[in-house]
Amino acid sequence: MPPGSHAPLTPPVFHVLLALSDGPMHGYAIMQRAEEVSGQTMGPGTIYGSLRRLAEAGWVAESGIEDDDARRGRSFLLTELGRAALADEARRITGLARLDQVRQLVPETP
Repeated sequence: MPPGSHAPLTPPVFHVLLALSDGPMHGYAIMQRAEEVSGQTMGPGTIYGSLRRLAEAGWVAESGIEDDDARRGRSFLLTELGRAALADEARRITGLARLDQVRQLVPETP
């Protein structure tokens, strides 16, 4: 998928990809990181549903890394397609934040 060719990401998808940008994680760790960064509760259904759709799109994959604690389940990693989608979304969000109209709503910090 060429950069910039996808629709804006939903917040759960953005936060799953953002969490995985730190390296491979199992679903529960992704859920914790997403909640920590977003300040929003994201339940297992949201996280695992997003992971399933992202895997189908080729944006995440199972890492194949075995965890000593089998209760943690599968571990996932960000693919190059997923990394490109995350970078595109970061550029989109940054561009929105730079709009003059948006700047007038939020005072600039010194």
